[in-house]
Amino acid sequence: MELSRYDTSAFFDEMFDPERRPRTGCELLARTLSSLPDEDLARRQRAAERSLLHAGITFNVYGHERGTEKILPFDLVPRVVPAREWATIERGLAQRTRALNLFIDDVYHARRIVAAGIIPGEIVESATSYLPGCRGLDPPQGVWCHITGTDLVRDGDGQYYVLEDNLRCPSGVSYVLHNRTVMKRTFPRVFQASRVRPVDAYPSELLRVLQNVRPRGIATPTVVVLTPGPYNSAYSEHSFLAQQMGVELVESRDLTVRDGFLWMRTTRGMARVDVIYRRMDDTFLDPTVFRRDSMLGIPGLMNVVRAGRVTLANAPGTGVADDKVVYAYVPAIIRYYLGETPILPNVPTYLCFDDKQREHVLSNLHKLVVKAANESGGYGMIIGPQASAAERAAFADHIRANPRNYIAQPLLALSQVPTLIGDFLEGRHVDLRPYILHGGDDIFVLPGGLTRVALKKGSYVVNSSQGGGSKDTWVLADDSSGHSNNSNHSSPSNNSNSSSQSNSSSPSNNSSPSNNSSPSNNSSPSNNSSPSNNSSPSNSSSPPNNSNSSSPSNNSNRSNSKEAQAC
Repeated sequence: MELSRYDTSAFFDEMFDPERRPRTGCELLARTLSSLPDEDLARRQRAAERSLLHAGITFNVYGHERGTEKILPFDLVPRVVPAREWATIERGLAQRTRALNLFIDDVYHARRIVAAGIIPGEIVESATSYLPGCRGLDPPQGVWCHITGTDLVRDGDGQYYVLEDNLRCPSGVSYVLHNRTVMKRTFPRVFQASRVRPVDAYPSELLRVLQNVRPRGIATPTVVVLTPGPYNSAYSEHSFLAQQMGVELVESRDLTVRDGFLWMRTTRGMARVDVIYRRMDDTFLDPTVFRRDSMLGIPGLMNVVRAGRVTLANAPGTGVADDKVVYAYVPAIIRYYLGETPILPNVPTYLCFDDKQREHVLSNLHKLVVKAANESGGYGMIIGPQASAAERAAFADHIRANPRNYIAQPLLALSQVPTLIGDFLEGRHVDLRPYILHGGDDIFVLPGGLTRVALKKGSYVVNSSQGGGSKDTWVLADDSSGHSNNSNHSSPSNNSNSSSQSNSSSPSNNSSPSNNSSPSNNSSPSNNSSPSNNSSPSNSSSPPNNSNSSSPSNNSNRSNSKEAQAC
């Protein structure tokens, strides 16, 4: 595989540094790719795609003209995350999860954070995902967000940023598990020699968390996965996780409320249900409390939840914390509840409900990315630098009509990973979605996550519904991994709680902001209830971009090498 053509000149590259050297942990992988003939890599790619097809790993795209069921595109060149980087990510995600859980519990109870002036009450109450029907709800052990998917991006400066939090029904973890299975078959010896941390413990960890938040007095809880049904976009994941955990996959028609308890219809009669891993939007869960027109919910379910006789994971109402306007306040939320400096910074964010910030956004729409507060999947957004003047004008009207519903951010120079495009490797932009499990006693961060890749050249949109694909994510057990061909290393134990590891790249403690209209980052909001940013973007409305101007050298190893034959 010819690597001299691979270009790293414009973006931070996850595999190669600016001096044309493979980054930490990527040495063996880079040598292996260089030694393979083009047709061999393409053959392995086709074999990987067939494996995923036969495994039935699909998703649905609503309204797609060629049908609903599709295979998520997969690229066999993995993303490698060094152990030291992951230690910082892991600690930052655990910190963020703890703070957001405390925030959710507070806004549905005493609302101390509102009284303290950290976040305006009207911002909380105007969030479409804030559910008044959840006020006073007390989930077991005080845990609301049991399963979280946090999207991370890396900018041109090499810094990881949190792009958004997914606290309702985060999807995609089944791709993580299947991608890993495929990669272990595709590059078995490279994988083993690189000492990649395992991800296959996720189903057992998920089951442990669900059992741990069972109602009081239940020794052996009955756990189920609640799905809207086979037409849901992530149905294959619902069935896969239920099978992996060894629990029932149910639809609402399989459940009923009787005598103050939730029951499941089985071939042996009615069986009590204690814990529901729900893969259904909050508002469809119970038509007597939320959407009256819901045909998917279980009437009376919330009465059983409030009585403490069944646990919902995630708890309904968690979406208030992944509202994109609330996102801008997360650094202040961390400081308020934990008294700590945020480890993972936010992307600088402008809030369009603020008059000064809105004017800045409208004047610089050609430089910014604007998103609707409660949309996902790449919908409800505009990438200003790539949009036409007419598209920007139309979007400006949307902002003026409903400013609370929009935020704006600079267009980050997302990092890239080598991706097989035709017969060559080309850089494509990626993000990373790690998965976090919170069971009350501890927080488990899956060592890896879903690396999503924008397969279209020049695109920054990685969502599967917009043509994106996925990669395996290799978190190294230590930073000496990947230097040699020694394949005798065994996989490390799956210990995710590595907070004792050093944190060499946590952001500095930013001071309190001035009262201006700059976007939010790690600082506490000022008295105008609008978060600000102590590291304001430059005049181009984009953070600094330390671009890499060199491409990797061409390794002269060829297909007849022992390494290529044994990889």
